[in-house]
Amino acid sequence: MLPRGRPRALGAATLLLLLLVVVGFFLFGRDPEYGLRAAATFDGDPYGSRNRSASGLHPPLPPKCELLHVAIVCAGHNSSREVITLVKSVLFYRKNPLHLHLVTDAVARNILETLFRTWMVPALVIRFYDAEELKPLISWIPNTHYSGLYGLMKLVLPSILPLSLARVIVLDTDVTFSSDIAELWALFAHFSDKQVVGLVENQSDWYLGNLWKNHRPWPALGRGFNTGVILLWLDRLRQTGWEQMWTLMAKRELLTLTATSLADQDVFNAVIKEHPELVHPLPCVWNVQLSDHTLAERCYLEAADLKVIHWNSPKKLRVKNKHAEFFRNLHLTFLGYDGKLLRRELFGCPNQLPPGAEQLQQALAQLDEEEPCFEFRQQQLTVHRVHITFLPHQPPPPRPHDVTLVAQLSMDRLQMLEALCRHWSGPMSLALYLTDADAQQFLHFVETSPVLSARKDVAYHIVYRDGPLYPVNQLRNVALAQALTPYVFLSDIDFLPAYSLYDYLRASIEQLELGSRPRKAALVVPAFETLHYRFSFPNSKAELLTLLDAGSLHIFRYHEWPQGHAPTAYAHWREAQAPYQVQWAADYEPYVVVPRDCPRYDPRFVGFGWNKVAHIIELDAQEYELLVLPEAFSIHLPHAPSLDISRFRSSPAYRDCLQALKEEFHQDLSRRYGAAALKYLTALQQSQSRA
Repeated sequence: MLPRGRPRALGAATLLLLLLVVVGFFLFGRDPEYGLRAAATFDGDPYGSRNRSASGLHPPLPPKCELLHVAIVCAGHNSSREVITLVKSVLFYRKNPLHLHLVTDAVARNILETLFRTWMVPALVIRFYDAEELKPLISWIPNTHYSGLYGLMKLVLPSILPLSLARVIVLDTDVTFSSDIAELWALFAHFSDKQVVGLVENQSDWYLGNLWKNHRPWPALGRGFNTGVILLWLDRLRQTGWEQMWTLMAKRELLTLTATSLADQDVFNAVIKEHPELVHPLPCVWNVQLSDHTLAERCYLEAADLKVIHWNSPKKLRVKNKHAEFFRNLHLTFLGYDGKLLRRELFGCPNQLPPGAEQLQQALAQLDEEEPCFEFRQQQLTVHRVHITFLPHQPPPPRPHDVTLVAQLSMDRLQMLEALCRHWSGPMSLALYLTDADAQQFLHFVETSPVLSARKDVAYHIVYRDGPLYPVNQLRNVALAQALTPYVFLSDIDFLPAYSLYDYLRASIEQLELGSRPRKAALVVPAFETLHYRFSFPNSKAELLTLLDAGSLHIFRYHEWPQGHAPTAYAHWREAQAPYQVQWAADYEPYVVVPRDCPRYDPRFVGFGWNKVAHIIELDAQEYELLVLPEAFSIHLPHAPSLDISRFRSSPAYRDCLQALKEEFHQDLSRRYGAAALKYLTALQQSQSRA
């Protein structure tokens, strides 16, 4: 028998439960256009009713040839690397033409303009906006977030994007797509007439407050919303008076709050708190947030559910959570993915080839694959993706006689970098021929090297691998074009300069008054070699001569290719006290210091052979004096032969193709320099007859 009060208590409990259900239905069961339902369902069903309603309606995808617009704020070297991985993931899944609106600082614009121009992706339009012009619009807002002023710039996108643009997807650089961006664009169809912004609920307790003592976040609706992925209905935003709305809200909150903690996200949430009708909650799988205290695992049941992954912790890939390894592997897939595979046309859409692509296709189509030198011809026409200043770089202060060491290398020469940095204290511009995966290994190599990570005056430029032959002169031209000092030392990565060479070259340029009069001069740095992997590097010319006499050092390639450096006149150099002039001779290929605006290397020479020889001929044709410096020297270190030199030595067909390139080069010289070029052709013929 039940106690007398038990039925009464059960009745009261039932009534209370019924009341909670009614209140819950009233508060949380309303149409999502009011912005309340999304904020209340994240803690319940693992997908949230947002995802059920969204997955149940499946709005139609936009027509496959419709242009989709994406806006991204990107500043600095590191952010420029991040945005490339984001773009790779978008391009991998996309089926629509894309227009990227990139808000950048000068550094990012310089990097990304070069990258996208050389990437040559069809059906991809790029437009840049100057971030400096936006700073006055948001610099009055104190922001403690690591993104700084750039983290606030999404607030002003409706003001700077073209008035003709009605809708845009806005993305942070630290997101990775695992689905077609057209599916995200299609969610605009779910917006009510009043909704102007689509956002995913914030997947942490940040905006609920009380994470620590005195934790006081900006106002938000429930958990608030995350702004790593945004759908903006621009024309509606402008009609609502968005600029005035967010400005007044920010000023009001800053009366009691000292700064924003999460940049633009705080301001968006404050506006939505007061105007919930403006927001359309998006399914949480479109912004799976991997912050330190994320609740994101409540959002998905399996990998197929994921649409966009957001690395919104300052730790980025080092963040720890339940499925971090899975997310990292997905991100690393795109990090190392070969970007040239994304140069694919969208079939069935109007021709949307990037500038120069059509002419390139026509030139490639004219090549004969059966022709013996097809590989050489194809490599000459290859447009390599180029990512300049891949790592943070601080340009040297302007100095009238400064010199940048210019060189190129591949992955198998990385071990030379630390020694080179110890020998050369001045700025360097280095082009590296790497795959996308190699580039990430190189990044790790530099970041973990105390020597390399300390040098911010070394600019590394990635030229991505494409084709069977090493594009040595294209690499040199990339490094040369990015040198910022008045003079450049054109070297190779397997040479170590004298410890004092940087200072000596600057002093020599000043003493010779090269910059004060119209005198074309190429300063020759004598080249030597050692056959020993370990040897005591000479600290002076006197020590070098001792090693030379002892047989520990040799004139570079004296036994294999004497004509390459014989004109330097090493016997004279031993006794020389002042610079002396030498004359050009056939096959001469010294290492020289020249003005930055010197002739570029001839890109037709790929693989091994004659790449420097042709450049010295060009300098001589343009009447550069060849002046040998009496105290300068550089020493070649031994290493395994490259694949290209092995092919040169073993393949008569390879050597025949090189000979054909030489003849074509001389024909071009004759067209440009007329009778003055005759001596080079004569010298070539005499060299061949001696051989």
